[in-house]
Amino acid sequence: MHCNPAEINEVIITGSGLTIEKAVAVARFGAHVSVADSAVAAMRKSRALVEKILDENRVAYGISTGFGEFSKVSIGVDKSGELQENLILSHCVAVGSFLKEEVVRAMMLLRANALCNGKSGIRPEIVLALVEMINKRVHPCVPQKGSLGASGDLAPLAHMVLPLIGRGEAMYDGRRMDGAEAMKLAGIETFHLKAKEGLALINGTQCMTAVGTLSCYDTFRAAQLADIVSSMTMEALTALLNAFDPRVHEVRPHKGQQTVARNIRLLSKGSEVLENSQGLRVQDAYAIRCLPQVHGACRDAISYVWNVLEVEMNSVTDNPLLFLDDESVISGGNFHGEPVALAMDFLGIAASEIANISERRMERLVNPALSNGLPAFLTPHGGLNSGYMICQYSCASLVSENKVLAHPASVDSIPSSANQEDHVSMGTTAARKSADIIDNTMSVLAFELMGAVQGIDLRGSVENISPVHKAIFDLVREDVAFYDHDREIRCDIEKMNKIIRSGRIEKLVTEMIPDFE
Repeated sequence: MHCNPAEINEVIITGSGLTIEKAVAVARFGAHVSVADSAVAAMRKSRALVEKILDENRVAYGISTGFGEFSKVSIGVDKSGELQENLILSHCVAVGSFLKEEVVRAMMLLRANALCNGKSGIRPEIVLALVEMINKRVHPCVPQKGSLGASGDLAPLAHMVLPLIGRGEAMYDGRRMDGAEAMKLAGIETFHLKAKEGLALINGTQCMTAVGTLSCYDTFRAAQLADIVSSMTMEALTALLNAFDPRVHEVRPHKGQQTVARNIRLLSKGSEVLENSQGLRVQDAYAIRCLPQVHGACRDAISYVWNVLEVEMNSVTDNPLLFLDDESVISGGNFHGEPVALAMDFLGIAASEIANISERRMERLVNPALSNGLPAFLTPHGGLNSGYMICQYSCASLVSENKVLAHPASVDSIPSSANQEDHVSMGTTAARKSADIIDNTMSVLAFELMGAVQGIDLRGSVENISPVHKAIFDLVREDVAFYDHDREIRCDIEKMNKIIRSGRIEKLVTEMIPDFE
């Protein structure tokens, strides 16, 4: 079981050991960030090597040369600072609506953590200022579109850096203002960049990884919710439990599949409805019977993505890299976003599948030919009332949109920088799509849960469902009443979407079933 990010109050960054839960704690729940003394010492040593390279007039990419195609151009020591600031000013070309503040907070955290490894040659004072921005809630205004995810997330990270040099715009104290003003009001120092520092700040995968981290955490939550919601639907449809027998899953031992089957057994324990339904039919449709196989495969995909992201957030992804043991300055390709890009496309596909099978269960709830005796569209007074007829329409629309969004971005590439950067990852596009997909998926699950609770009510079986299902039923009914006649249903839908995203359901379940995964 993953820990709850909302319960993490302090995160110390060292360049390693950062987790998705810690990143979410900072980004979404405002955990305080500090930099380990060991990281400050590592950054000081790395910076000293940059100064030595300059003093000795060595040729080193990005330190004494231009960037990309301009790597052939030598830059004098006296111009090295101007070179770095020009890099930021010329690269802040992102467009579109601004990234959410939680994404920007994650970007700043991840960039600071990467720099703490001491391979980038930046002054630690700049990293400490970046962390101070997080803690004092100075959030740079970062447009979300414009990254190829190849030489890192150059454009969005350049926008993130602007307030550090007294430029750009930021949100502070609820207002959008000039970056310099925000920094001044917050009491944070701004800087003139020196050699290598601009490159160290923007050459990395922190935008795609920030978006991906939050999306992966939310997709994991959706996977847990999907098990809970689908087990409620099983009560409403008088489903069979034999497909969840542990012996079935021992002979196909995928970890996710076994976890989901076990979750359904735990959630259903004590249900008279499900115990008494076993002789009603031989088997259920796939949307019920294959829950462990489908939800389980999605969980395995999420686990893969989770691991990729945690490796990435503790990696050094700028260029060139400085190695103190022999004073090497190596120009490599750690900025390339391919590992994250592929993972983000996979995450979007997994989230889409969670929604796809949920919509099919919603169809079974509202369709009298499929619902094992429930009234058409879950209304007791059909004809005059439409009931939940159009709720399934909305679900169908959302899953159809997900199918478009789930088309992989990582298979596309457009050369840039005079063909020096001739293969790009499109990882940030993949990450942003995954965020849209999981938002749609949460809404589909909200519809299904609303339908499942209505179905249980219509069947008159509230007192005969499992104890945990009864507690979930009561939680929903606190805010969403039985739908006996058509009313302004948008209000119910808004309330259900708040419930499904609030964390209340998972909290209730884990309190009642500590072994729930």
